[in-house]
Amino acid sequence: MNTPELGLPMPVPANGLPARVRIHEVGARDGLQNEKATVPTAVKAEFVRRLAGTGLTTIEATSFVHPKWVPQLADAEELYPEISGLPVSLPVLVPNEKGLDRALALGARRVAVFASATESFARANLNRTVDEALAMFEPVVTRAKGQDVHVRGYLSMCFGDPWEGPVQVPQVVRVCRALLDMGCDELSLGDTIGVATPGHVTALLGALSEAGVPVSALGVHFHDTYGQALANTLAALQQGVTTVDASAGGLGGCPYAKSATGNLATEDLVWMLRGLGIDTGVDLGRLVATSVWMAAHLGRPSPSRTVRALSHQES
Repeated sequence: MNTPELGLPMPVPANGLPARVRIHEVGARDGLQNEKATVPTAVKAEFVRRLAGTGLTTIEATSFVHPKWVPQLADAEELYPEISGLPVSLPVLVPNEKGLDRALALGARRVAVFASATESFARANLNRTVDEALAMFEPVVTRAKGQDVHVRGYLSMCFGDPWEGPVQVPQVVRVCRALLDMGCDELSLGDTIGVATPGHVTALLGALSEAGVPVSALGVHFHDTYGQALANTLAALQQGVTTVDASAGGLGGCPYAKSATGNLATEDLVWMLRGLGIDTGVDLGRLVATSVWMAAHLGRPSPSRTVRALSHQES
C-alpha cells in the first residue's frame, strides 16, 4: 500500500498543554498478545521495524512471561535479538525474577512489571493479593535498578474493575506510591476496562500529586470501550502528563468488557495531538501504512477511525 495522502488537521494550540508528548507504543506487545492466531516471529519483527520507521521512540517489544500464560509471546527469545539493534527504546514485560533473567540475558535495558489496583484482578491475573504481588515485584525492581535498568510499573484497574465496580482514588494512590517507593522510574495508569471519564482522570492525577507522585513519572493507558480514550487523554495532558500509551491501529482488546474496542489507537492519538500543535515526532502517513500492513496480516481491517479515514479501508 502507498502511504496515503493526508488531509491533516490544522494545528490550533490550546493553553496549558505540553509542547511535546512521548507515545509509548504498545501494539507489538499488548496488542498482539490478544490475537487468537499465532503471528509469525518474522512478521512481529517487521512490525516493530516499521513502527520504528514512523518516528516512534518507545516501542514495547514483547513479554518474558511463561508461554503457558501468553502463548502469543512465546517467541520472546527469538524476537528480541531480531530487533535489539534498532535506534529506539524497546521495553519488555517481566512478571518475576525468572522473566527478568531472560530479558537481561538478551540485553534488555528497559523492563516493566504489571500490578493491579484491585484485589479481584490481582487474584485473577497473578493469583495473589495486591500486597503479595507487590512483594513479588520488589526483588525484580531492586535487581533491575541495581543494573541501571529502567523500570516501568503498570497499574491495571485504576478506574474500574469488572468484579468490584468503580475503584476508589485512595486505593490507586496507595499502590502507585508503593511501586514508586520500591524503585520504579515510571508508572502507567491503566483504564483496563475503559470506564474512566475525564473528571475521574483529573481527580486521580490530583490525588497522586498531593501524595508526592511527580506527574513527570506518570503515563496514561486508556481503553476506548465507551469512546472516552481521547477525552481522558486530553484531561491527563491538562494535568501535565506527557507520556501516553497507545497501540498502532488500535490493536488489542479487553477480555473483561463486552464490546470493548481495545487500546487507544496511536493514529487517533497522533491526529488529535497534531491538531493541538503538540509534537510527537511521528509520521502519521507511515504509521497508517504500517497499521494497514499489519491488519492485512491479521486478516481484518483496523478499528482505528483515523486509519480507516486515511486509508479507505473497508469494514
